[in-house]
Amino acid sequence: MSQVRDAIQRVSDIVSEISAASDEQTRGIEQVNQAVSQMDEVTQQNAALVEQAAAAARSLEEQSVSLRDAAAVFTLADGVAASPTGRSRPEAASVRAAAAARTPSDPSRAMRGNASATRAPASASAGAEEWATL
Repeated sequence: MSQVRDAIQRVSDIVSEISAASDEQTRGIEQVNQAVSQMDEVTQQNAALVEQAAAAARSLEEQSVSLRDAAAVFTLADGVAASPTGRSRPEAASVRAAAAARTPSDPSRAMRGNASATRAPASASAGAEEWATL
């Protein structure tokens, strides 16, 4: 009878150890699941940041093209159009040379042909005069 009782005790101890190991494994699996959930959340945040960075890069590219186009309007002292690289743009120089060949010798006629250039300052000065009279 003592052998049966000892055998039952050993089985009971083994079942307790198995139960404790099972609980420990359950806690470990819960920790792994929590870590995987956190990694998934961080991955989604990173994906959103990548999308935002890509959108910002596209916006900056569009703005740089717009700025380059706006800066291309200005000319250097020698009459050559400025380029973003600081070198002259040959196509702009050739266009200006062709325009100069067609321009009449009378500067007043040339200015009448470029009415947009003369209107803006006139309207700006008229606005200044209105403010002065108020």
